Formats: sequence, C-alpha cells, structure tokens
Amino acid sequence: MSEKSQLFSRIALDMSDPEQVLKVIENRKRRARPELEANFVEPSDPIHQQLAEIWIEVLGIEQIGIHDNFFKLGGHSLLVTQVISRLRDLFRVELPLRSFFESPTVAGLAARIETMMAGEQGLVLPPIERVERVGHLPLSFAQERLWFLDQFEPTRAVYNIPHSFQLSGTLEVPLLERAFNAVLSRHESLRTFFANSQDGPVQVISPATELSIPVEDLQSLSEAERETAVSRIASEEAQTSFDLSRGPLIRVRLVRFSSEEHLLLLTLHHIVCDGWSIAVLMRELVTLYQSYSNGAAAALPELPIQYADYAAWQRQWLQGAVLEQQLDYWKQQLAGAPAVLSLPVDRPRPARQTFKGGRVRQSMSQELSEQLQQLSRRHGVTLFMTLLAAFQLLLARYSGQEDVVVGTPVANRTRSELEGLIGFFANTLVMRTELSGNPSFAELLERVREVCLEAYQHQD
Repeated sequence: MSEKSQLFSRIALDMSDPEQVLKVIENRKRRARPELEANFVEPSDPIHQQLAEIWIEVLGIEQIGIHDNFFKLGGHSLLVTQVISRLRDLFRVELPLRSFFESPTVAGLAARIETMMAGEQGLVLPPIERVERVGHLPLSFAQERLWFLDQFEPTRAVYNIPHSFQLSGTLEVPLLERAFNAVLSRHESLRTFFANSQDGPVQVISPATELSIPVEDLQSLSEAERETAVSRIASEEAQTSFDLSRGPLIRVRLVRFSSEEHLLLLTLHHIVCDGWSIAVLMRELVTLYQSYSNGAAAALPELPIQYADYAAWQRQWLQGAVLEQQLDYWKQQLAGAPAVLSLPVDRPRPARQTFKGGRVRQSMSQELSEQLQQLSRRHGVTLFMTLLAAFQLLLARYSGQEDVVVGTPVANRTRSELEGLIGFFANTLVMRTELSGNPSFAELLERVREVCLEAYQHQD
C-alpha cells in the first residue's frame, strides 16, 4: 500500500499461524539475561525471591540478581508502575514510585518494603470491588472529559482511534465475527453508551451486542484501483463520527484483496478505549479465534472487575482530602505557566483549530541509541526523561522561552487488576521544566527527573 493509504497504524498478522500472531501482539518474548554482573548474587531471602519473580515476569528476563539495576535491564516508568501494583497486591504496601528510582535493585527495594511492613505502613488505596449494575453508573473523570467535549461538537471524529491489521493466510470470517462478539461480551466497556440524566451523564451497559463484519471485496480491481478504494474506505472509517448516546462505540470492517490477504479496519471511540486497550483487544481476539479454529471453547480467565467498577471506585476514592492533595500540586505546578509556546512558524496560526496534523518518523542509529541508554543510566533517569529533556531544550532554543510546558500521555493503570481491561484509563500529564540559569544538560536532566517523578506521583 502507498503512503497515502496509511491512515491507520498497520500491523501484519499471519492468521495461518495464530500462535505466532500472539507473539507479535504480545511482543514480550522471553529473552536471555544481559551479561552477568561481577557481583551477581542469586536471590535467596523470601522477599528477594518474590521480588525477583515479579521482575522476571515484567521484564521478560530469565534470571535476576539482587544487585541488578532495573533500568539497566530494560525497565522504564511504565514497567515500574506494573511492578509497584504487584508489590501492592503481594505485600500490602503502597511503595512510592520515587523510591524505585532511588533503590532500583531487588536488594534495595526489599529493604524499603521490610521497613514499611515493620512500620505498619499499610495500604492507602481502597480495593476496587464490583458494584451493582442498578441505577446510574458514573463516568470516570477521563470519560467525563470526552463526553463534555462531545456535547459541543457531537459530529466530530477527533477522538476516533483507528487501527488496521494486514491479515495473511486463510481467514474464516464467521469465526472472526464470533471472536469479536466474544470480546464484546467479555468487556462491558465495548457495550457501553452514555445517556444524560438529571444528575449528569451516566454509563449505560447494553446486555448484549451482536457485531457483524461487512466485507469489501476488492479482488476484481487493479492495483491502482485497489489503492484508491482502500484510501477511500480507510478515510470513511477514520472520519465517521460515533454517537455517544448510542452503542456500540466500535466498528469493524474487512477489506478482501484475495482469498488469503485481508485488511482489518478497527475503529473505536476514545471514551471506551486507549492505546493499551488495543493490545488487550487484539490479544484476546486472536486467542479466541485460535480456540474456535481448533474447535475448542474459549480459554480466557474471568475478569474480576469491569471498567464501570473502576469508574465507581475512582469517584469514591478521588474526593475530599485525596482530591485536594492532587489538585493542590497541579495548581502550584502550573501557576503562572505560559499560555502558549511562541515558536517561529512560516505561516500564521488559523483562527479556528483544525486538528489537521501529521506524523514524522525518524530513525536513529543503533550506536546513538546505545549512547542515549548509557547516558540515561549514568544519571539515574529513564530514556523517556532524557528525550523529554532534549525536546524541551530544543523548544527553549527555538522559542527563546525558559519556561517550557509539554503534555505527554500516561497509561494510568496503576493497579494490576486494570491491566487486562479495555477502557479509557490514559491521562495527560503536564511536564513543566524551568530552563533558567543556563543549566548544563546534566543539571537539566535532574530537573526533568524531578518534574516527571512528581507528575507520576500525582497522575490521578
């Protein structure tokens, strides 16, 4: 396909080998441990062993020593969050994210956990429990943001999430349909729409939704005609808005190029989905398709909670003193922030925001990538923090401003029971860095590190 038809993020999947497809989607193949450290020590203490097992699961590494540095083994902030959520479940302690950066080894973390347990510093967060599906179900704060924006311009497709997947091999469309419907049955969020009540917007969960997959057959077209048709179909899917007051907020369309070549177009509204959710959806879809192809029953573990339970929990927890503490941080952090970044541009800004953007991809050499990794490890930061510092420095040089504000998404799945759910958890954090005083890059990295850690600590 030409560049003009790349309206979706495209992944090629071989449906003749579902097990290989699962490996592509998971992208977490077990890998060998990097070279052994000179002071490698096998975990023997029970807490060390439990921590090592969690690291092995999250990092996908076969062996962990108690003095291994989590970040040297490929860890990053998102994986830190997953480790912390598992530690919460296992040890019943609320480990601050900052402590992970200060003690990024099994031995260091174990010492902190033991101290917290000895001091009876128990859980602060209440557990997420199932709520009755009666009466009005509240929206999460993230959902309410998008619902609010939709009230102004309900026909806009700004928050559509379009994806495409190239499917190779024999494809049984009825089995694919069956697998999709099983995923919809499994995840209430994909059967949810939003109604207006006297108390404001509420979630409404449909008891059942049958999804049919229309097939566009392009086998008879020439290559040039096929290009034009795919571009048109993809544009239609990406730009057709959803009605939030009616479900489902998911569309599936299949384009057939030949008996063994298809393009799957998947579009969801952001209010029921985020980037993490796409991986969950596709992993379960392929697992179910594989089971049905083999004539077996679905083999997916039952979900302990659903998105509506999370939304109710968030509303109950994030209020009063907890909410004030979060808000006070952001009020202080954003006080006096510049309203706009004055970048020099070659044309005036439009009077009305168009949302017409672009994406530019650029690759860096393996050598540069390794140097950036080494720089990050030397200064105790993640690669994201290093790249954010470089980006903010670049913006400061172009704009002439020393106060640079950048928005960045965060997964916001801080609990292990949320990792397997489809829903809108992602949040946007504001990273505001002060570049006054002509700091060295090492000093700038320290500033960015503090900004990131504080933002992560207040990401709710």
